Order: sequence, then structure tokens, then C-alpha cells
Amino acid sequence: MINAIISLAVMGAIFGIILGIANKKFVVDIDPRVEAITNALPGANCGGCGFPGCGGYAEAIVVGTAPLAACGPGKDEVRKKIAGIMGADVGESKERKVAQLMCNGGQDKAVSLYEYEGILDCYTAKTMFGGPKVCSYSCIGLGSCIDACPFGCITMGDNHLPIIDYDLCVGCNKCVEYCPQSVIQLIDASKLVHVRCSNRDKGKLAKEACQVACIKCKLCEKNCPEGAIAVVDNGAGGLAEIDYSKCTNCGICVNKCPTNAIEKIMPINIEAINKEDTNNTQSSVACNNCGLCK
Repeated sequence: MINAIISLAVMGAIFGIILGIANKKFVVDIDPRVEAITNALPGANCGGCGFPGCGGYAEAIVVGTAPLAACGPGKDEVRKKIAGIMGADVGESKERKVAQLMCNGGQDKAVSLYEYEGILDCYTAKTMFGGPKVCSYSCIGLGSCIDACPFGCITMGDNHLPIIDYDLCVGCNKCVEYCPQSVIQLIDASKLVHVRCSNRDKGKLAKEACQVACIKCKLCEKNCPEGAIAVVDNGAGGLAEIDYSKCTNCGICVNKCPTNAIEKIMPINIEAINKEDTNNTQSSVACNNCGLCK
């Protein structure tokens, strides 16, 4: 018994020495800036930066494979902190992007193909004949984007189309990545005119499927003074598309569209609003006297 105890003690001491030597010899030094940047980030771990969580983004910044301003939720405040940690120039602030739904074919406008009864998931519904609507390009409307959004900025409207709260949207791209129909896009907050349709079928078929579908009439293209909108055929069919680098938000295409497939929205705050700041409302900081509310 005594010999066994002594043997175990000796073996334990030997293994302890080996582990101690290995710990010193193979230790991996962690750059303290990684921890500092991780602490500066909001901790949402949304993945909108393109890296696996805030820790992964912090490591990428330190090794020089990620930009300082890729964190949407952090905004300028976090960007400045990261720049300070890295000893880099802050640089110019980029305009925030928000999610825009490129479909207006809700239950009151789009023709139903069948009544869906099953798991409330857009990917699941899409496996059944492309979804419950005649338009195979449309928003399925089961709210998978709501579940995907880590910031709670998407709710479902009465017509079963997602409603995006632009004040809360940080442009993390999660809803864009998760939408099986690719009807959500990230667009600069200053851009107010959008084609709310993704149907690339010929005009007659598109109109039969949805009252507010783009029918490729090209009236928007012919009347745009900036040449910012055109019916583009990508090989899978045509659709009116906006070149946002040219668009001035004039809204002429909105008035000319015979099916109301193009929409001009109210101005959005270029800088995201903090939910806690109850005095900083959209109307008070974003109004540009466009007159749309009159």
C-alpha cells in the first residue's frame, strides 16, 4: 500500500514538472490589444462584421485583416475607441446602411398559390412549390428575418410583410443572409426611393401574380432625369433597378410607375438613434422639409 502511494506521488510530481515545462515552452502570447478591443465592442456577437463574434473581429483587427469600422452596432463611438487602441487615425465616418425590403406583395396584393400550414419558417415553406404565393420571387412572410435579427428591429405587419424599424437597424446583414428569397438588401440610409419588387417574370405574368409588381414598362427609366433607374435583364429576367450612386430621391419614377412598385419613404436618420435617447426622435433630426408628410 505504501509503495503504491509513493509511486503515485512520484508519478504525479513528474507529470507536474512536465506540464509546467510545457506550459512555459509552448505558451502562446495573446496581444493585450485583442482583449481591449473586445471589451470596447458592444458584445452583440451578431457577425455583421463578417467574423465569428466580437472576439474574432478583435483578433482580425490586431493582425490587420479587418477594418476598424466594420462594427455596425458600435457606430462611431466604438470606431474611435478601436482607433485609439490601435494607434490609428479615426478616418471619415461612413454612412450607415439599413435593411430595405424589396417586396410589397403582402396578403392584400399578392395572389396566393395555396394556404400554407406547417412550420413557421420561410426556408421550410420555400421547399413547397417555392412558397405559398404565385410570385416565386416574393417575401414568404413567415418571419424568419425576425428571428434572425439580433436587435429586434423587425416586426410582422398585418399584411404579413416584415416592418423594419430604421432607427434600430444597425445594418448587421443578418436578415439579408437569412432571407431565402433575397428580398432584403442593405442600402445607405440617405436613399429614400426603392423598387419594392423582385419579380423578374414578364410584365403580364408579374401583374397576374401581384397587383404591385414591376411590369417592365420602362416608364421609370424613360422619365428619370438622372438616368438612375433602368429595367435590367440579368439573364433570369428583367426588373427595374436603381443606381443609388445617381439617385437624387426626386421621386419622379414613383409618380410614373403605373403599379406603385416604386416607393419613396420618409427620411431616415443618417446616424442611428440610441433607444435610451427618448428626446432624439426621427422627426426632430431627420426632417429635410421634403413635404411628404403634408
